[in-house]
Amino acid sequence: MTIDLTRRTLLQLAGATSLAMAAAGAARAEGTPQGGGPTYASRTPMRVGMVTLRVKNLDKVADYYRDVIGLTVMERSASAARLGTAGIPLLVLEARPDAEMEPRKAAGLYHTAFLMPKRKDLARWLVHAASHRVPMSGFADHLVSESVYLDDPEGNGIEVYADRDPSQWQWSEGSVKMASDELNIPDLLSLTNTRVADYARAPDGLRIGHMHLRVGDLAQAENFYHGTVGLDPTRKRNGAAFLSSGRYHHHLGMNVWQSQGAGQRDDQATGLAWFSLVTEKPDLLAAQEERLRKGGTKVTALANGLEAIDPWGTRVRLIRV
Repeated sequence: MTIDLTRRTLLQLAGATSLAMAAAGAARAEGTPQGGGPTYASRTPMRVGMVTLRVKNLDKVADYYRDVIGLTVMERSASAARLGTAGIPLLVLEARPDAEMEPRKAAGLYHTAFLMPKRKDLARWLVHAASHRVPMSGFADHLVSESVYLDDPEGNGIEVYADRDPSQWQWSEGSVKMASDELNIPDLLSLTNTRVADYARAPDGLRIGHMHLRVGDLAQAENFYHGTVGLDPTRKRNGAAFLSSGRYHHHLGMNVWQSQGAGQRDDQATGLAWFSLVTEKPDLLAAQEERLRKGGTKVTALANGLEAIDPWGTRVRLIRV
């Protein structure tokens, strides 16, 4: 298949007329300014495991993650779909056809960030997405990574990105330098043949690199995800905070851009049901559980860990693997 993949085409898909506008779109998705590969992100003491979303139209949303992101459908029924890559589940979709749509001003999911193993994989995916005329909401260079933003059919935010080598990340007094600069599209696309779409499915090394949440109050969110869950702050600026494990740039982003003052989420509405943070360290999980119980957080025991609920009703599963 021959593809007319020009800068103009990509800008049209991002609803922009210039790279600056596209970067601004990405900035709205990731913060202005803000803010290797999965091997690094997955070697940390904690890392993101998987995500579960409640959706109204299961078939339409499952097909999107299969056809656009390239995930493999591992299981599928009338009530749920499990998708992943290389036999590893990354995303579960639960059918809630009668659910109300979660408003964007509510706490909950801002985006799920799929991390490509290599920069070339991101280039190949971008050719694939553009060739299928997939609408995008922006793209940007975050210094630590290069990112493309889009939304699934029900408005759940998605980031597809590739990390720069950690040796290029700039740290100062515990804070990592990030930005929302223009993405150098020609340089990225120079890694692949733009005339041939050869991204048939997600690479085996694709993982969820980070989660980005809408919260009602940053200080309260940091108290929970840093003070109790144990993620370390890596950056805070302009109504957003970023946290990680093991000096990754961020496993978790949180913002109040649309959700300042949000109350409890409606757990019958669409959107994020839960996400998991996994660890191989039983002592880390034990310490998390102790802090959660001491802090009065509702904790539910699971076969391989526990589930806690953040101040807005978002469920996070802390899992030992």
